[in-house]
Amino acid sequence: MKLCAFPGYAKLEFKREKSLQRITMTNSDHSTRKATRGLLLLIIALAVVSLDQLTKYLVRANMDLGQSIPREGIFRITYVTNTGGAFGIFANQAFLLAVAAIIGVSVFLFYLRYIPLQSTLLKVGLGLDFGGAVGNLVDRLRFGGKVTDFIDIGAWPVFNVADMSLVVGTILIACYLLFFAPKKASKSAQR
Repeated sequence: MKLCAFPGYAKLEFKREKSLQRITMTNSDHSTRKATRGLLLLIIALAVVSLDQLTKYLVRANMDLGQSIPREGIFRITYVTNTGGAFGIFANQAFLLAVAAIIGVSVFLFYLRYIPLQSTLLKVGLGLDFGGAVGNLVDRLRFGGKVTDFIDIGAWPVFNVADMSLVVGTILIACYLLFFAPKKASKSAQR
């Protein structure tokens, strides 16, 4: 605060400084919020990729291909590899799926800054989808297009943590879009 010979000047200068502090705090708060708005999404994606890769590593390191624990039952851990998509769809299309995953992950990262991330439900769904896509992409790139699957439940195709993450994430995104996304007014309603 500057001192001046004019009465009241110090009071004006003090108010100006307070006002500038408030503006600076508001701008820094906005920058911080903008920088951390996707943090939950990225933490979830990192957790999914880590859990997915850890569980796949443990299965590959401790089981033989085709082995099931227990041998019979509705829920088993069965070590298989998959050259298709989630739950065995698009079998033997490893190259196409790897290219699609690389393009999808790249587009997602590019457009992340434009996605409205006010909803926690949307952040969680996108984080699960992103983590699942990256988890299976890592396998495709490391193991010649083959993805390790091991969760064997009854009549379902054998799947993994990344596959589960993709399905749950997609369901959460659909719920957000159907029930919670802000609705745009139609043109006829605006007239």
